[in-house]
Amino acid sequence: MALPLMPKATAVWLVDNTTLSFGQIAEFCGLHDLEVQAIADGEVAPGMQGLDPLANRQLTKEEIERCENDKSANLEMAKPTVPLPKVRQKGARYTPISKRQDRPDAISWLLRTYPELSDAQISRLIGTTKPTINAVRDKTHQNTTNIKPQSPIYLGLCTPDDLEKIVLQARARAAKAGGKNPKTDAAPQDGTEPAVEAASELTPEAAVEPAPEPAPEPVSDSPFAAAAAIFATKADQADTDQAVTAPAKSEGKDPVPDDEKPADN
Repeated sequence: MALPLMPKATAVWLVDNTTLSFGQIAEFCGLHDLEVQAIADGEVAPGMQGLDPLANRQLTKEEIERCENDKSANLEMAKPTVPLPKVRQKGARYTPISKRQDRPDAISWLLRTYPELSDAQISRLIGTTKPTINAVRDKTHQNTTNIKPQSPIYLGLCTPDDLEKIVLQARARAAKAGGKNPKTDAAPQDGTEPAVEAASELTPEAAVEPAPEPAPEPVSDSPFAAAAAIFATKADQADTDQAVTAPAKSEGKDPVPDDEKPADN
């Protein structure tokens, strides 16, 4: 049930000007019975000016008299005689003048982030025109150098629900046009299913077992074996040096040191 305008002030007027029970006033104003009783005792809202529900056409005099005669009846709100605003028809979204300069930034962000959106969807989402979208896309807009892609949500041009809804519609249309089901044709993240399908397509004749890899030579972890290998390497090096220096010694005598040469007379 809709509550009246300024419920507590309305309750003050009903307490002062009618013989309605506390329960009837509390039910109509959305208050507790004890709160209405406290208003009548002057403990709550003392000195508050009451609001006449007859003046603002929230109640009628006949409705008050009906409930005064029947204490079990509840007050019903009068039907408004003022015409209600009409529901706005579908069309381009109205953009406040203070935010219209931010639309090129939002268009650039949408074109970069969601390329699957059509120009008509972008126009309905942020309230722009197709020539403006084409100018931003082709970088022929008069303010191209100052355009900075920003989310239309942060700019206040649309709500997250509107953006999510229109993106889902665009992706569904793109999947339908491509003849693909995004749920069944989506590639798995771990990449296991394609491998299984490829393996299942191979026949026993086509399957070739890979050649076994040669076993690595055993490496001994014994310290004695390592020491023996070092000594063997040093011995081979010594034999090589001796074979190189032996021919040089056989060709001539060893040079005489300077201290053993005879002195000149």
